[in-house]
Amino acid sequence: MSKPSTPESKLWPSITVALLVVGYAGYYLCRSDLSVSQPLIMDQYKSIGINKAWFGGLIGLATLMYAFGKFLFGNLADVLGGRGTFLLGMGGAIVCTILFGAGGPPLFYLAWCANRLIQSSGWVGMVKVSSRWFSHRSYGTVMGVISLSYLFGDFFSRLFLGILIKNGWTWQHVFFISAAVLSVIFIPTFILLRNRPAERGLPEPEANPESVFSEKEDQQQIQNPIHLLLPLFKSPEFWVVCTLSFGFTFMRETFGNWIPTYLHEAAHMTEGDAATASSLFPLFGGFSVLGVGYLSDRLPLGGRAAIITGGLFLTTAGLLFLAFGNLHGSVPVYVGLMALLAFVMIGPYSFLAGAVSMDLGGKQASATAAGWIDGIGYIGGMLSGVIVGNVAEKLGWPPAFEVLALVAFLSLIMGFVYWKQERAKALRLGLA
Repeated sequence: MSKPSTPESKLWPSITVALLVVGYAGYYLCRSDLSVSQPLIMDQYKSIGINKAWFGGLIGLATLMYAFGKFLFGNLADVLGGRGTFLLGMGGAIVCTILFGAGGPPLFYLAWCANRLIQSSGWVGMVKVSSRWFSHRSYGTVMGVISLSYLFGDFFSRLFLGILIKNGWTWQHVFFISAAVLSVIFIPTFILLRNRPAERGLPEPEANPESVFSEKEDQQQIQNPIHLLLPLFKSPEFWVVCTLSFGFTFMRETFGNWIPTYLHEAAHMTEGDAATASSLFPLFGGFSVLGVGYLSDRLPLGGRAAIITGGLFLTTAGLLFLAFGNLHGSVPVYVGLMALLAFVMIGPYSFLAGAVSMDLGGKQASATAAGWIDGIGYIGGMLSGVIVGNVAEKLGWPPAFEVLALVAFLSLIMGFVYWKQERAKALRLGLA
C-alpha cells in the first residue's frame, strides 16, 4: 500500500526539479557564450587565421571531449550518485569559462575542451537524480520540464548575451559575466539538492518494470560498472536509440553552434541581432519538448517512437527546403525556418537521453544509459563541427544543409526501425 502524500512529499520533488532546471540552464551561459561570441572573436583574430574552419576544428575536438565525458560520468553518476556529478560540472564550467576569457588565443583550445569535458557530467547527474525522485509513469512529463533547462537556458543565455554584445560589451565580458551568474546559481544548488527522496525521509517511487533490469535488481545498488553496462549492451533497442542520438545530435549541434554565424552571413544581420535571433531556436524547442513530453506519457507503449519518427520526417523536409529553396535574403523567413525546425526536431530529440534512457536503464542504470546514448550522439556532434564548418567555409551554406538533410533522412530510417521494435514489444505485452 502506498503511503499517503504529505506536504514534504510534494514540496521536495518540486524543489528538486527547480534546482535541476535552473542549475542546468546556468550551464548554458558557459556554453552558448562561445556561439554568440564567434563573429566577434573571428573579427578580432582573423589576421592569425581564426575563421569558420578554425572554429569547426575547435568545436569538433571539444565535442569529442564532451562525448568522452558522457561515457565516463554516466557510470560514475550511477555508482556514486547524481548530485556530485551535477555540481562538479557547474564548478568546472565556471573555472574554464574564466580561463577562456582571460587567456586569449593561446588558451582557447585548452579552456574550451576542458569546459566541454567537465560539463558532460551535468546531464547524466540530472538524469540519475530524476530517475530516483519520480515514478516511471511520469518520465516523459518530468523530463519534458527538465529539458527546458537546456532549451530555455540556451534561449535566455543567447538573449542575455546578445543584449550585452549589442550594447558594446566585448567577448571577454561575455565570458566573465557568464561565469559570475553560474557561480550565483551554484550556491543554492549545493545547499538544497539531494540524490534521492530517502535523504529527505521520503519514500522512493516505483521502479519501471520494462527496464533492462528486473524490479528486484532495480531496487538494489550495483557498484560494478560492468554489471550496469551488460544488460544495456544486450538490448537491440538500446543500439537503435544510440544511432538515432548520433543523427539528432549531429543536427542539433550544427544549429547550436552555427545559427548566429549563418544569420549574420546569409541574412546579413548584425552580430548582436543574429545572436538575439538565434535564441528562438531553443525557445521553440522548449515548446516542443513540453508538448511531446506530456503527450508521450498519455500514449501507449511505442508512442515516443512514433513521435520521434514523425519529427524526423518533418525535419528532413525542412532541411531540404533550406538546401534548395530560394530565400531571397528575407530575415523573417530565415528566422522563422530556424524556429520551425526547432519545433519539429528538439522535442523528439529530447526523449533519447531523457525519458527513453530512464525507460531502458530504470533507477539502476539511467545515467549510464543516458551517458552512452548522449556520448554516441556527441560523436555525431563532433563530426558536425568539422564537416559543417568546412563545407560552409569552402562551398557555402546550401551544401551544408544538403549534408544535414542526408543525416536527417538516414535517421528517419532508423526511427522507423525503432517504432517497429516498440510496436512489436507492445503487441507481445498486449498493450497495443
